[in-house]
Amino acid sequence: MAELQIQNVSKRFGGLLAVNKLDLTVPRGKILSLIGPNGAGKTTVFNMITGVYPPTEGAITYNGKKLNHLKSNRIIAQGIARTFQNIRLFKSMTVLENVQIGLHCRTKSGAVRALLKTPFEKREEKEIVQKAREILDFFGLAGSGNDYASNLPYGGQRRLEIARALATRPELLLLDEPAAGMNPNETAELMELIIKLRDTGLTIFLVEHDMRLVMGISEIVTVLDYGQKIAEGSPKEIQQNEKVIEAYLGSGAKTGR
Repeated sequence: MAELQIQNVSKRFGGLLAVNKLDLTVPRGKILSLIGPNGAGKTTVFNMITGVYPPTEGAITYNGKKLNHLKSNRIIAQGIARTFQNIRLFKSMTVLENVQIGLHCRTKSGAVRALLKTPFEKREEKEIVQKAREILDFFGLAGSGNDYASNLPYGGQRRLEIARALATRPELLLLDEPAAGMNPNETAELMELIIKLRDTGLTIFLVEHDMRLVMGISEIVTVLDYGQKIAEGSPKEIQQNEKVIEAYLGSGAKTGR
């Protein structure tokens, strides 16, 4: 069964049709990229998947369960996590604490145990710290755990945001323009990281404008223009698609310029 299915989904904001009858399947364990010009509806798709607002029509299902009207916290509980175009870290907290926040959404202690500092709560908190350190090590941030998040370099802050999302234990990770603002070296490191995450069994669905990243790591590429899907296929197929070249990639697409 496909992990995520978007079936005949549209989203209207007053008289604006942001997404128009979109059909999209994100297969389990793959990297799928959603690309298109600014204003094509890409982030709107992510916002519908993650409960920011419901579709106007159509159905979004995850492992057969309809997500249309679930709240964001319920969607996280289903195993879906995301990052955002603009980094949203708790910058006055440490790197380690940011990851611990992600882990806390899966804790069992509850408010009463936390207030009473029961043995169960203390044991669980110790496990959270240990798990957070393991996640930081995976992301190459082990030496920065006690630093404030605001003190990380830009690329490190991007990695930390992904690490915090991973701490919620998702099976499907949505990355909204993860390479935005990165230099070429940081982007290359990000590409390696995303492949590494996929190789753990995670499904990756990303929106991105950096075509070097998209064409370098994606197994499937879907193209939106004015809210409609105009093409879908392998990176090579997309690079050679005349409709996509005209709408988005430009005349240098076939040569890789």
